[in-house]
Amino acid sequence: MSGGDAAPGSGASPRVVLQYFEGCPGWQTATDRLREALRLSGMGELEIQLQEVATPEEAARVGFGGSPTILFNGVDLFVDASPGVGYACRLYRTEAGAEGAPSLSQLTERLAGARQL
Repeated sequence: MSGGDAAPGSGASPRVVLQYFEGCPGWQTATDRLREALRLSGMGELEIQLQEVATPEEAARVGFGGSPTILFNGVDLFVDASPGVGYACRLYRTEAGAEGAPSLSQLTERLAGARQL
């Protein structure tokens, strides 16, 4: 089920993964906002792959930055906002204050930057 990561300039479709765990409600909002941000960025055809991280041990193994973590071609779009690897809910500083998911404008901006790589 791998398919590999798309290398920059390879022509392959970028891979979008949202890592989460059920105990944090922000992942559902993040999924909805990410879907809309992809559409606004001209990448609405991309599938969001949901990856549930079920245990603290799995979190350590996959380098989980907290729920939700959004990966674009394997790179955390908000690595600067991550407290590090761990099995925890993640907070994002948005225009409206701290939230459990990045804002639509933040996602759109980060996707545009990631697409340039």
